[in-house]
Amino acid sequence: MTESVLAIPKGFKAAAYSSGIKKSGKLDLALICADKPVEGAGVFTTNKVVAAPVKITESRVRQGLCQAILINSGNANACTGAAGLQDARRCGDLVAESLDIAPEMVAVSSTGVIGVPLPMHCFEEHVPNLCRMLSHDQFDGVARAMMTTDAFPKMCSRAIQVDGQEVRLLGLAKGAGMIHPDMATMLAYVVTDAVLADGLLEESLRQAVNGSFNRITVDRDTSTNDTVLLLASGDAENLEIARDSSALEQFNDALNEIMLALAKMIVRDGEGATKLVRVQINSAANDTDALIAARSVATSQLVKTAFFGEDANWGRIIAAVGYSGADVDPDQVSILFDDVAMVAKGLGLGPEQEAKASEILKKPEFTVTVELALGEGQAYYYTSDLTYDYVKINADYRS
Repeated sequence: MTESVLAIPKGFKAAAYSSGIKKSGKLDLALICADKPVEGAGVFTTNKVVAAPVKITESRVRQGLCQAILINSGNANACTGAAGLQDARRCGDLVAESLDIAPEMVAVSSTGVIGVPLPMHCFEEHVPNLCRMLSHDQFDGVARAMMTTDAFPKMCSRAIQVDGQEVRLLGLAKGAGMIHPDMATMLAYVVTDAVLADGLLEESLRQAVNGSFNRITVDRDTSTNDTVLLLASGDAENLEIARDSSALEQFNDALNEIMLALAKMIVRDGEGATKLVRVQINSAANDTDALIAARSVATSQLVKTAFFGEDANWGRIIAAVGYSGADVDPDQVSILFDDVAMVAKGLGLGPEQEAKASEILKKPEFTVTVELALGEGQAYYYTSDLTYDYVKINADYRS
């Protein structure tokens, strides 16, 4: 398996443009387009307050086909009522008219400030220009145009061999704040030129999301606009990937790697974050309990502030496990920071070990492992530290 940001799947083009939605003049409008209608699948926000573009896109993706994805940043088009739905449809219509494709083949995504009407003049004037700019080498521009408070663009790709044919997968994502399952708050798009049997694309997408975007948190806030789309052109012309085949396992491995890499980039880019932390729960009574405990530790504000302060305060971690709702025997719990043991059978191992653990916390990336000694259950979560800058960024987000 090889990795290259330039491994663009066959059958797709992209474009990015500065339309004036963002006051800064930065890229804010993007388009991903297939050469023909292609198989598509999606996963969307679980927030009961759903943005207009999500409503439009979810209903269209259910048909199983998609050809274009229009993305804007700087405005979420959420909580904008009937006018917002009309605007979202009009955005898709502009793409359809410019490319001479069916409107129901266009997915729309928005990210940015909630409760503000879309500046439709930006779309009316510039979507036709965007459509004329489509090319195979503009996916990096799309990754930049999606950004809001992101510090860097997020892209990842893989190329695999399926029956002697190269199959490519390329993923793009945005997200830094309002990150919490299910799903974490973000936009993400993966395109591939693989040929898959009917029904497998959505199954592959959902299992990949569950192991990646549903295992990250920054601030316990789930957005109104979360969208993950997976499109497959079939232009690799590989033998059809069948259910229960080694080729499907290979494809899923590549997809899982891309999505987990993107998910970790989102946490690493958490607003103001300085740490990427994997919370690993082992030997829980079952996998469900392990996930409950992992999520509790990963979302604890006291734990996250301790990470920022580089304070090996294991008491906050065992407390978060204890109130999580998972089965816990406090006299059996062990805690490690990377390979440094801090707690054994519920008791701290002293200042020397705490000093070693504090050195681990100075690293930009580390793992906290909690052993519950109750069974075979395992789960993980990725989280960030909680910093002064997170408050600063979100205190004046709309300005």
